[in-house]
Amino acid sequence: MDRPLPIAVVVAAALATGLTGCKDQAKESAARAARDVATTAQLVDKDVGEIERGLPEGAKLLSALLADGADPRQDMAGVRKALLRVRRDVVDLLVAKSTFFALADPSGVAIRNDLEEDVMAGQNLVAVFPVLSRARDGYVTGTGTFPGPPSKNGPDVDWVAGMPVRRADGTTGALLVTGWSYRYFARHLQEVYKTRLLEESKAAGYEGKLPVYYVAVFDRTGAYPAPMTPIVDEQALASDDLVAKTAGGPFEGTLTITDRAFGVAAARTPRLAPDTGVVILRSD
Repeated sequence: MDRPLPIAVVVAAALATGLTGCKDQAKESAARAARDVATTAQLVDKDVGEIERGLPEGAKLLSALLADGADPRQDMAGVRKALLRVRRDVVDLLVAKSTFFALADPSGVAIRNDLEEDVMAGQNLVAVFPVLSRARDGYVTGTGTFPGPPSKNGPDVDWVAGMPVRRADGTTGALLVTGWSYRYFARHLQEVYKTRLLEESKAAGYEGKLPVYYVAVFDRTGAYPAPMTPIVDEQALASDDLVAKTAGGPFEGTLTITDRAFGVAAARTPRLAPDTGVVILRSD
């Protein structure tokens, strides 16, 4: 007759089995996250492409504001109407993820944006986004941070794109500027990801059963996830040195955050900005 194993041995074996199971599950989640982050990186390219194609078309339409030597600063309401019309009439800008469109003078001082409440007017945008100093000559993109206290979601990074608005003689009479914040953009990416997960769960026959997941944009300054992401998860991503880990290509690994095992996958998105990418945390 076999002797029963001591309780300590049974407990140790159970713990080992549990840890192994968690580790294996995290690896599976990481493999799925790696597939998902590749698709998300393609979405980033698509979103940036909408701006690349749409902004030149928008700038052409806005050239009417400069006709016959007109000064857009003398007609703020007209500028806003023109910006709203540009977003409506240029297909790529209609679907773009921009949170604002603004007209600035050739030196980069904002004249008016398309929002009802404009806190941008009068700001020297070049001081915040030095890359816009080159927008007089053609399309540019870059990052910075608008002045003011951080939002309730924490510090953020703002991405902008700029394009010259030409006078009839070909000289630059204004700049068309648009952009979004990384946290806002991460929310958009996460919402698209959620839709994809819902479709997959329905197709697999377990509709509504989703993993725990978070999406963030990262660069050398940190990680910027969608709102409502737990701060511990944001801190874990920020300290994971994702820029270094993706230097040679996409990264796939595991993380344990507050006793929960996650798969993590990250990929660079150079079309958005240098040393910038997207990361997905997933726990099935």
